Amino acid sequence: MAKGERPALDSYDRKILSRLQRNSETPVAEIAAEIGLTTTPCWRRIRKLEQRGYFKRRVVLLDEEKLNVGVSVFMAIRTGEHSREWSQAFVKATRDIPEIVDVFRLAGEIDYMLRVVVPDIATYDSVYQRLIEKVDIRDVSSMFAMETIRSSTELPLDYA
Repeated sequence: MAKGERPALDSYDRKILSRLQRNSETPVAEIAAEIGLTTTPCWRRIRKLEQRGYFKRRVVLLDEEKLNVGVSVFMAIRTGEHSREWSQAFVKATRDIPEIVDVFRLAGEIDYMLRVVVPDIATYDSVYQRLIEKVDIRDVSSMFAMETIRSSTELPLDYA
């Protein structure tokens, strides 16, 4: 195998990853029965996938509405600054504000896209104020999600 290459996943590995993406607490015996393996080889495959770095972490997905953070706001940010110092300050600022749950650096007209979860517009304004206190931003455009049509944490496995 060449340097940097990953070993290919076979159909069992893909089925295991698919099942674990839906529910990481699924018992190994249940996964094994579902995919046509016995428990021990299935468990070994799960351990091997974990050791090879296919799992970033295991988490519980919480209900935004029950936690009173059902408003998703997308912040499209343009910056006039592209220095390493500014970038580091921006990353730190976004990490220090818990309502900011996703941060993406983009190519194109917009430099960064953030997803913020809050209970209401007033709380979003507070998040916005905290962010601009910490870093200079040239332009921010805020978009409020009216409805979540599809949201998934499951990644496509056909390319692995």
